[in-house]
Amino acid sequence: MDLGLYGKRVLVTGSTAGIGLAAARLFAAEGAAVIVNGRTDARVTDAIRTIQKETPKADARGIAADLGTAAGCNRLMEQAPDLDILVNNVGIFEPKPFAEITDADWLRFFETNVLSGVRLARHYLNGMRARNWGRIVFVSSESAVQIPAEMIHYGMTKTAQLAVARGIAETTAGTGVTVNSVLPGPTASEGVETFVKQMAASRGVDFQTMEREFFETARPSSLLRRFAAPEEVAAMIVYLCSVPASATNGAALRVDGGVVRSII
Repeated sequence: MDLGLYGKRVLVTGSTAGIGLAAARLFAAEGAAVIVNGRTDARVTDAIRTIQKETPKADARGIAADLGTAAGCNRLMEQAPDLDILVNNVGIFEPKPFAEITDADWLRFFETNVLSGVRLARHYLNGMRARNWGRIVFVSSESAVQIPAEMIHYGMTKTAQLAVARGIAETTAGTGVTVNSVLPGPTASEGVETFVKQMAASRGVDFQTMEREFFETARPSSLLRRFAAPEEVAAMIVYLCSVPASATNGAALRVDGGVVRSII
Protein backbone atom coordinates (compact mmCIF):
# COMPACT_ATOMS: atom_id res chain seq x y z
CA MET A 1 0.00 0.00 0.00
CA ASP A 2 1.30 3.46 -0.92
CA LEU A 3 0.72 5.64 2.15
CA GLY A 4 1.32 8.82 0.14
CA LEU A 5 3.75 10.23 2.69
CA TYR A 6 6.73 10.91 0.43
CA GLY A 7 7.90 14.50 0.93
CA LYS A 8 5.30 15.28 3.60
CA ARG A 9 6.64 17.53 6.35
CA VAL A 10 6.19 15.75 9.67
CA LEU A 11 6.82 16.75 13.27
CA VAL A 12 6.75 14.07 15.96
CA THR A 13 7.07 15.63 19.39
CA GLY A 14 8.92 13.73 22.10
CA SER A 15 10.56 11.57 19.45
CA THR A 16 13.97 10.72 20.91
CA ALA A 17 12.78 7.38 22.29
CA GLY A 18 9.83 5.02 22.58
CA ILE A 19 6.69 5.48 20.51
CA GLY A 20 7.82 8.86 19.22
CA LEU A 21 11.12 7.58 17.86
CA ALA A 22 9.43 4.51 16.39
CA ALA A 23 6.95 6.76 14.57
CA ALA A 24 9.71 9.06 13.31
CA ARG A 25 11.60 6.03 11.98
CA LEU A 26 8.54 4.77 10.10
CA PHE A 27 7.78 8.20 8.63
CA ALA A 28 11.38 8.48 7.44
CA ALA A 29 11.21 5.04 5.85
CA GLU A 30 8.12 6.22 3.95
CA GLY A 31 10.08 9.14 2.53
CA ALA A 32 8.62 11.90 4.70
CA ALA A 33 10.69 14.88 5.83
CA VAL A 34 10.81 14.28 9.58
CA ILE A 35 11.50 16.69 12.41
CA VAL A 36 12.67 14.98 15.59
CA ASN A 37 12.02 16.74 18.88
CA GLY A 38 13.40 16.29 22.38
CA ARG A 39 14.54 18.44 25.26
CA THR A 40 18.29 18.22 24.63
CA ASP A 41 20.51 18.51 21.58
CA ALA A 42 22.32 15.30 22.52
CA ARG A 43 19.16 13.20 22.61
CA VAL A 44 17.89 14.70 19.36
CA THR A 45 21.21 14.05 17.63
CA ASP A 46 21.26 10.43 18.80
CA ALA A 47 17.71 9.89 17.50
CA ILE A 48 18.57 11.31 14.09
CA ARG A 49 21.59 9.01 13.89
CA THR A 50 19.36 6.04 14.65
CA ILE A 51 16.95 7.05 11.88
CA GLN A 52 19.68 7.65 9.32
CA LYS A 53 21.38 4.37 10.18
CA GLU A 54 18.18 2.52 9.29
CA THR A 55 17.26 4.78 6.36
CA PRO A 56 20.53 6.23 5.01
CA LYS A 57 18.78 8.68 2.70
CA ALA A 58 16.31 9.82 5.35
CA ASP A 59 15.31 13.48 5.36
CA ALA A 60 15.52 14.08 9.11
CA ARG A 61 16.42 17.09 11.21
CA GLY A 62 16.02 17.94 14.86
CA ILE A 63 14.73 20.72 17.06
CA ALA A 64 15.59 20.65 20.75
CA ALA A 65 12.87 22.35 22.78
CA ASP A 66 11.03 21.71 26.04
CA LEU A 67 7.41 21.65 24.94
CA GLY A 68 6.22 21.73 28.54
CA THR A 69 6.60 25.51 28.30
CA ALA A 70 5.13 28.17 26.02
CA ALA A 71 8.65 29.39 25.27
CA GLY A 72 9.71 25.92 24.13
CA CYS A 73 6.68 25.60 21.85
CA ASN A 74 7.35 29.04 20.38
CA ARG A 75 10.98 28.16 19.72
CA LEU A 76 9.96 25.02 17.88
CA MET A 77 7.31 26.81 15.81
CA GLU A 78 9.81 29.50 14.82
CA GLN A 79 12.18 26.86 13.48
CA ALA A 80 9.41 24.85 11.80
CA PRO A 81 6.78 27.39 10.75
CA ASP A 82 4.69 25.03 8.61
CA LEU A 83 3.87 21.32 8.53
CA ASP A 84 1.74 18.77 6.76
CA ILE A 85 1.57 16.35 9.70
CA LEU A 86 1.70 16.94 13.45
CA VAL A 87 2.01 14.06 15.91
CA ASN A 88 1.51 15.27 19.47
CA ASN A 89 3.37 12.53 21.28
CA VAL A 90 5.33 14.33 24.00
CA GLY A 91 4.20 13.45 27.49
CA ILE A 92 5.22 12.77 31.07
CA PHE A 93 3.99 10.30 33.68
CA GLU A 94 4.75 9.32 37.26
CA PRO A 95 2.95 7.17 39.83
CA LYS A 96 1.90 9.29 42.81
CA PRO A 97 -0.83 8.92 45.46
CA PHE A 98 -3.68 11.36 44.85
CA ALA A 99 -3.26 13.08 48.23
CA GLU A 100 0.37 13.86 47.35
CA ILE A 101 -0.28 15.38 43.91
CA THR A 102 0.30 19.11 44.37
CA ASP A 103 -1.20 21.99 42.41
CA ALA A 104 2.18 22.38 40.72
CA ASP A 105 2.07 18.71 39.65
CA TRP A 106 -1.40 19.12 38.13
CA LEU A 107 -0.34 22.22 36.22
CA ARG A 108 2.94 20.67 35.04
CA PHE A 109 1.18 17.60 33.69
CA PHE A 110 -1.53 19.65 32.00
CA GLU A 111 0.92 22.04 30.36
CA THR A 112 3.18 19.27 29.04
CA ASN A 113 0.63 16.64 28.05
CA VAL A 114 -2.24 18.84 26.90
CA LEU A 115 -1.23 22.44 26.28
CA SER A 116 1.78 21.47 24.17
CA GLY A 117 -0.56 19.82 21.67
CA VAL A 118 -3.06 22.65 21.88
CA ARG A 119 -0.39 25.25 21.14
CA LEU A 120 1.08 23.36 18.22
CA ALA A 121 -2.25 22.38 16.67
CA ARG A 122 -3.48 25.96 16.93
CA HIS A 123 -0.40 27.15 15.04
CA TYR A 124 -0.27 24.53 12.29
CA LEU A 125 -3.98 24.03 11.62
CA ASN A 126 -4.44 27.19 9.54
CA GLY A 127 -1.77 26.17 7.05
CA MET A 128 -3.28 22.70 6.74
CA ARG A 129 -6.71 24.19 6.10
CA ALA A 130 -5.31 26.60 3.50
CA ARG A 131 -3.79 23.67 1.58
CA ASN A 132 -6.88 21.54 2.24
CA TRP A 133 -4.73 18.68 3.52
CA GLY A 134 -3.19 17.84 6.84
CA ARG A 135 -3.02 15.33 9.66
CA ILE A 136 -2.96 15.86 13.42
CA VAL A 137 -2.68 12.94 15.82
CA PHE A 138 -2.78 13.11 19.61
CA VAL A 139 -1.07 10.17 21.30
CA SER A 140 -3.29 9.57 24.32
CA SER A 141 -3.53 6.34 26.34
CA GLU A 142 -5.90 3.65 27.54
CA SER A 143 -5.55 5.56 30.80
CA ALA A 144 -7.86 8.13 29.23
CA VAL A 145 -10.81 5.77 29.64
CA GLN A 146 -9.53 3.70 32.58
CA ILE A 147 -8.07 6.31 34.91
CA PRO A 148 -5.27 4.69 36.92
CA ALA A 149 -5.67 5.24 40.65
CA GLU A 150 -1.90 5.56 40.96
CA MET A 151 -1.67 8.32 38.31
CA ILE A 152 -4.90 10.31 38.36
CA HIS A 153 -3.20 13.48 37.14
CA TYR A 154 -1.78 11.58 34.16
CA GLY A 155 -5.14 9.99 33.35
CA MET A 156 -6.82 13.39 33.45
CA THR A 157 -4.48 14.73 30.78
CA LYS A 158 -5.03 11.72 28.54
CA THR A 159 -8.82 12.20 28.73
CA ALA A 160 -8.39 15.89 27.97
CA GLN A 161 -6.43 15.01 24.83
CA LEU A 162 -9.38 13.02 23.51
CA ALA A 163 -11.70 15.97 24.05
CA VAL A 164 -9.32 18.43 22.40
CA ALA A 165 -8.72 16.18 19.40
CA ARG A 166 -12.42 15.56 18.83
CA GLY A 167 -13.21 19.25 19.20
CA ILE A 168 -10.56 20.27 16.67
CA ALA A 169 -11.80 17.57 14.29
CA GLU A 170 -15.23 19.21 14.34
CA THR A 171 -13.66 22.35 12.87
CA THR A 172 -12.27 20.41 9.88
CA ALA A 173 -15.61 19.24 8.46
CA GLY A 174 -15.59 19.19 4.68
CA THR A 175 -11.82 19.62 4.39
CA GLY A 176 -8.89 17.33 3.68
CA VAL A 177 -7.62 17.74 7.24
CA THR A 178 -8.13 15.03 9.84
CA VAL A 179 -7.58 15.02 13.61
CA ASN A 180 -7.52 11.76 15.53
CA SER A 181 -6.29 10.19 18.76
CA VAL A 182 -4.42 6.96 19.38
CA LEU A 183 -4.75 5.15 22.71
CA PRO A 184 -1.79 2.87 23.37
CA GLY A 185 -1.98 0.32 26.13
CA PRO A 186 1.01 -0.75 28.25
CA THR A 187 3.97 -0.25 25.93
CA ALA A 188 7.66 -1.04 26.33
CA SER A 189 8.72 2.57 26.01
CA GLU A 190 12.02 3.71 27.46
CA GLY A 191 10.55 4.85 30.78
CA VAL A 192 8.33 1.82 31.28
CA GLU A 193 11.06 -0.65 30.36
CA THR A 194 13.51 1.00 32.75
CA PHE A 195 10.94 1.00 35.56
CA VAL A 196 10.09 -2.69 35.09
CA LYS A 197 13.77 -3.66 34.94
CA GLN A 198 14.42 -1.78 38.18
CA MET A 199 11.48 -3.50 39.84
CA ALA A 200 12.71 -6.87 38.60
CA ALA A 201 16.23 -6.24 39.89
CA SER A 202 14.96 -5.17 43.30
CA ARG A 203 13.05 -8.44 43.62
CA GLY A 204 15.76 -10.64 42.12
CA VAL A 205 13.66 -11.80 39.15
CA ASP A 206 13.98 -11.34 35.40
CA PHE A 207 12.08 -8.92 33.15
CA GLN A 208 9.79 -11.62 31.79
CA THR A 209 8.67 -12.60 35.30
CA MET A 210 7.86 -8.99 36.19
CA GLU A 211 6.04 -8.53 32.89
CA ARG A 212 3.92 -11.63 33.52
CA GLU A 213 3.07 -10.51 37.07
CA PHE A 214 2.17 -7.02 35.85
CA PHE A 215 -0.43 -8.38 33.44
CA GLU A 216 -1.76 -10.87 35.97
CA THR A 217 -2.31 -8.20 38.62
CA ALA A 218 -2.33 -4.67 37.17
CA ARG A 219 -3.81 -5.30 33.68
CA PRO A 220 -5.57 -8.69 33.88
CA SER A 221 -7.97 -7.74 31.06
CA SER A 222 -5.14 -7.57 28.53
CA LEU A 223 -5.56 -9.91 25.60
CA LEU A 224 -2.00 -9.33 24.42
CA ARG A 225 -0.56 -10.35 27.80
CA ARG A 226 2.69 -8.48 27.15
CA PHE A 227 3.94 -4.95 26.66
CA ALA A 228 3.37 -3.74 23.12
CA ALA A 229 6.45 -2.77 21.16
CA PRO A 230 6.65 0.96 20.32
CA GLU A 231 6.65 -0.01 16.63
CA GLU A 232 3.23 -1.64 17.01
CA VAL A 233 1.75 1.65 18.19
CA ALA A 234 3.74 3.69 15.67
CA ALA A 235 2.25 1.68 12.80
CA MET A 236 -1.23 2.94 13.71
CA ILE A 237 0.00 6.52 14.03
CA VAL A 238 1.66 6.48 10.62
CA TYR A 239 -1.38 4.90 8.97
CA LEU A 240 -3.69 7.57 10.42
CA CYS A 241 -1.44 10.21 8.84
CA SER A 242 -1.54 8.56 5.43
CA VAL A 243 -3.51 9.52 2.35
CA PRO A 244 -5.58 6.28 2.44
CA ALA A 245 -6.77 7.17 5.98
CA SER A 246 -8.70 10.20 4.71
CA ALA A 247 -12.09 8.89 5.91
CA THR A 248 -10.93 8.52 9.52
CA ASN A 249 -11.52 11.79 11.34
CA GLY A 250 -12.48 12.60 14.92
CA ALA A 251 -11.74 9.05 15.98
CA ALA A 252 -10.07 7.63 19.09
CA LEU A 253 -8.36 4.41 18.04
CA ARG A 254 -7.09 1.91 20.59
CA VAL A 255 -3.79 0.04 20.29
CA ASP A 256 -4.14 -1.23 23.82
CA GLY A 257 -3.71 -4.98 23.47
CA GLY A 258 -7.35 -5.45 24.42
CA VAL A 259 -6.98 -3.97 27.91
CA VAL A 260 -10.14 -1.89 27.55
CA ARG A 261 -13.11 -4.26 27.48
CA SER A 262 -15.59 -1.80 25.99
CA ILE A 263 -16.35 -2.41 22.31
CA ILE A 264 -16.82 1.31 21.59
